[in-house]
Amino acid sequence: MKSPDTPDTPTNMMPAPVDHIRHDWTVDEIEAIYRSPLLELLGRANAVHRIHHDPTHVQKASLLSIKTGGCPEDCAYCPQSAHHREVKLGREQLMDPASVIEMASRAKAAGADRFCMGAAWRRVRDGAAFDAVLEMVRGVNDLGMEACVTLGMLDPHHAEQLGEAGLTAYNHNLDTSPEFYSQIITTRTYQDRLDTLAAVRAQGIDLCCGGIIGMGETIRDRASMLQVLAGFDPHPESVPINALVPVAGTPLAHRNPVDPLELVRMVATTRITMPTSMVRLSAGRTNLNREAQIMCLMAGANSVFYGEKLLTTPNPEENSDTTLFAALGPLAA
Repeated sequence: MKSPDTPDTPTNMMPAPVDHIRHDWTVDEIEAIYRSPLLELLGRANAVHRIHHDPTHVQKASLLSIKTGGCPEDCAYCPQSAHHREVKLGREQLMDPASVIEMASRAKAAGADRFCMGAAWRRVRDGAAFDAVLEMVRGVNDLGMEACVTLGMLDPHHAEQLGEAGLTAYNHNLDTSPEFYSQIITTRTYQDRLDTLAAVRAQGIDLCCGGIIGMGETIRDRASMLQVLAGFDPHPESVPINALVPVAGTPLAHRNPVDPLELVRMVATTRITMPTSMVRLSAGRTNLNREAQIMCLMAGANSVFYGEKLLTTPNPEENSDTTLFAALGPLAA
């Protein structure tokens, strides 16, 4: 029996068993996890991670911009938006499929097992450009690599064609919370994003869906975004956690870099709320030293983008990653 002086703890605030999969997290619960003492948070996240994943395995993914610049969306963080005219970024038309497949082959030789292709489109349209993307997907698939694309909004028949081509995953980030979303993007709605994710899921294609921190959102906004993601059943197979990379000429160019420990907290909270998902340490990794990256891996990140560029922003050079992985010791293939 408990002592008369022991305070009652609401049932919904009790820590869930580390091996329990939930889809009914509340924003209050997730915010409480995020704000918990750092060492306690890391320990809990690492315990969850070890139950559901091989702690010696870190997936290496490579990312290529197959069509750069001129996007009609107004995402405040993105240098590819046509709305941000002060950004110094050259526009490039859709790449030739043979060139993309050759680059995927080189990425595989360098150690990547997932190849991600991004086109600065608002939405997919029928025609030669989409046919070329389908050819790229088939080519990457033929290399024995996982194929992932991010192409903007999809109609159900586009998702069906991508699935038939052998697409492994579709990346379509929520970016932030429903409450903060309109402060970052006005050219498409939150529901537009959810509709695309539903079309992808209906075809049995994996979801690669996460967000960005450091855009001026509150901790509660971060918790709210994770609550939406953790409400998916099943959870997204991959959850990229990005830290804003401020780019001159964009509306968010003035934002200060994210404190590395905030990224650690975000990774750990993601791992606890979505135990079986791959948690990908994505944009902003250049601002983390080796030790901070290792803390993120301990907190539950088990996938990184491998290469010198993430679409149009810098990523740690390959030799830096080689040094990082050497410090970690032998990793599972």
